[in-house]
Amino acid sequence: MVKHEVDYLRLAVTDRCNLRCVYCMPQQGVPFKAHEDILSYEDMVFFVDVAAETGISKVRLTGGEPLVRKGFASLVEQLAEIAGINDISLTTNGILLPRYAARLKAAGLRRVNVSLDTLQATRYAELTRGGSLAAALSGITAAFAAGLGPVKVNAVLLPATMEELDAFAALTRERALHVRFIELMPIGGCGPRNDGDSPTRSQVLAALGRRFELVPTESPGGCGPARYFRIPGHEGTLGFISSLSEHFCESCNRIRLTADGRLRSCLFSDEEVNAWTAIKARDRSATLRAIQDSLAGKTFDRRVFADPTKRTMSQIGG
Repeated sequence: MVKHEVDYLRLAVTDRCNLRCVYCMPQQGVPFKAHEDILSYEDMVFFVDVAAETGISKVRLTGGEPLVRKGFASLVEQLAEIAGINDISLTTNGILLPRYAARLKAAGLRRVNVSLDTLQATRYAELTRGGSLAAALSGITAAFAAGLGPVKVNAVLLPATMEELDAFAALTRERALHVRFIELMPIGGCGPRNDGDSPTRSQVLAALGRRFELVPTESPGGCGPARYFRIPGHEGTLGFISSLSEHFCESCNRIRLTADGRLRSCLFSDEEVNAWTAIKARDRSATLRAIQDSLAGKTFDRRVFADPTKRTMSQIGG
């Protein structure tokens, strides 16, 4: 099995969010960490500086919802100054992007992924437990206006997705928007639990293939595992991330740091390495050992792991 270089860090800046998506957070919610129990921006900058020594060159900022944390643009600015970090991206629900997109672009943010699982306003409000579809769509427009790119949409595959395939495909027609369908990962007891409850990549690809000509194409940019297709005449693309049906562990290039300073080498694993103490002490050697310990447990094969249920997606950072 060929193991790829791990050069991509997903950094969760907060466990808080302004939405309550059904597959990300249970109905009753989760207890949020107190401010003193999550890493400061200075902590995160220190960690990324150490991680760059191990070959990390790409950082994706996640949450919760990153934009709810005060002063977020200052973190982007500081990360952009670290030697060896050449790509900073953001995953967001888009609600706050109209307020911050231009500032983030100036700070050094390059790319953005907007989570958008439906194009029906009522369904969006139900899935997010109160969110506004119009606000999320305004966030996408703001990303384009700010010059961020590529701009991608992350659409988790849910049972109702099959009804909206034409609408998602239409998003790619007039502008270079890249829609990625992501198989639902039942993390932390949220969302459908059985394979039959959520569509798979092959089912969605087959359904789209009956509607459109799909031409395999290169990635529009980024460092993820999606496989892309273009509809002739469309500016954007359609991508697929088959997290369950056709897992891509052998090509995984990422490691995760949670907002409370735990390193995870696999989203499907509940095994964590505590880097909190080393980071807080500004101990470069101990922080480096924590990273190496986490990478040592990276098997590049999720099948060895038990079903993780200790944390929800919002607590991990996706």
